Amino acid sequence: MNLFLVIAGAAVGAPLRYLSDRAIQTRHDTVFPWGTFTVNVLGSLMLGIIAGAVAAGGASPQVQLALGTGFCGALTTYSTFSYETLRLLEDDARLFAAANVVASIVAGVGAAFLGVAIGLAIWS
Repeated sequence: MNLFLVIAGAAVGAPLRYLSDRAIQTRHDTVFPWGTFTVNVLGSLMLGIIAGAVAAGGASPQVQLALGTGFCGALTTYSTFSYETLRLLEDDARLFAAANVVASIVAGVGAAFLGVAIGLAIWS
């Protein structure tokens, strides 16, 4: 049963990542990977909220499997972040590459902390 929860969440998260990335990136005329950055930060925020809700007893471990592991795991993408950063370096866009690394880590971790605080505040 747990595997099917993860699969169901991932089946929604992966296409949403692709569609969101394309929709966001086409609106920005820059080499900076705004689409990947956005889905990674939003996914970190959502995962934090889910983790906070589970920790506070407001959501079940099954919700965490479906939405956290499945949906957020498929929505966010470390491999694309890594590839796009390497591509920026290859294209001599070093400032954009450095900004992508620093901003992604700071915003992603910050969003996760904020999400946990929100989850705990709502369900405590």
